[in-house]
Amino acid sequence: MPTRNAEARWEGSLSDGKGTMRSATGAIDGAYSFSSRFEDGSGTNPEELLAAAHAGCYSMALANELGKEGHVPDSVETTAKVHLEKDDDGFSIPKIELVTTATVPGIEDDAFQQIAEATSKACPVSKVLAGAEITLEATLSGG
Repeated sequence: MPTRNAEARWEGSLSDGKGTMRSATGAIDGAYSFSSRFEDGSGTNPEELLAAAHAGCYSMALANELGKEGHVPDSVETTAKVHLEKDDDGFSIPKIELVTTATVPGIEDDAFQQIAEATSKACPVSKVLAGAEITLEATLSGG
């Protein structure tokens, strides 16, 4: 299996500095700053990229698990909400909320919920983020 790479560069102090993050393929290339990470400033941030990675991984993994059960989805759409919080020990990511909606012909909601829940713990990004509470809200769309 391939190893994926990304790089980041930061210049200056935490509050006044600036940086860039870029994936090896160039598909992701963006500026980030204190403002884009801890406030509502423009640019990206590590948590946003983590959310994109988790949403993408979960959507693919759910499609795979549904397919294994004979229910190939028409679509799976997932949003990941990464919570960055500060406490006495510094910053942490205590929670990630996955919200997914899937259009899956011929599956009952109970079966869908079981597969969706199992997948939320089994996708590779969920596994690496197991230190955070990862919640899931799954909706089966009527099509």
